[in-house]
Amino acid sequence: MADGMTTGDGVGLPFTADERAQYRSIRESVAEDYVIQERHMARHRQTTPDLYLRLLASLSTPHLGFPIDRLEHSLQTATRALKDGRNDLYVFAALFHDVGDAIAPANHPEAGAAMLRPYLTEDLYWMVRHHGSFQGYYYWHFLGRDRHARDRHRDHPCFGMTAEFCERYDQTSFDHDYRALTLGDFEPLVRDVMSRPRNLVPE
Repeated sequence: MADGMTTGDGVGLPFTADERAQYRSIRESVAEDYVIQERHMARHRQTTPDLYLRLLASLSTPHLGFPIDRLEHSLQTATRALKDGRNDLYVFAALFHDVGDAIAPANHPEAGAAMLRPYLTEDLYWMVRHHGSFQGYYYWHFLGRDRHARDRHRDHPCFGMTAEFCERYDQTSFDHDYRALTLGDFEPLVRDVMSRPRNLVPE
């Protein structure tokens, strides 16, 4: 194989690291430009799980005063879901439900849901996006906020599953005595789920 050449990494075409499209505007682009870009994107998508895992790992610090750090909380949430027999997509959602904290702590449910949306079913996407107000049922009254804010979603078909997620897995997962699986234990599941995105560009 020539220098700088590797396999197409899932697209069945040769890849050259310095190969680039030549257009100056999208209007000028031609079909071959997108063949080139897709070869690069196929390789880039293979590294996305590493980025997500690093973001999740970054929640180990700072602890922000919680009984356990936010990574451990995520691991406990996912471990409980796994032990309950939830499917891989649900466990993936449970593991990453707070990953938005790493990039947008002021709006972590929506930010995290946007990151996960390509890999989730619509009901799980909704659950992650709205879990903040459902979790708030357990503590927002201590902060002068409306603990019943979740009720505005009472008629939504995903209300029950989101309330259950917070009751069974999210709000219970701050236990410093609980033995959760490690991030390494979940890595094969993460890579498997992310190898099959459901929607690359959600509408």
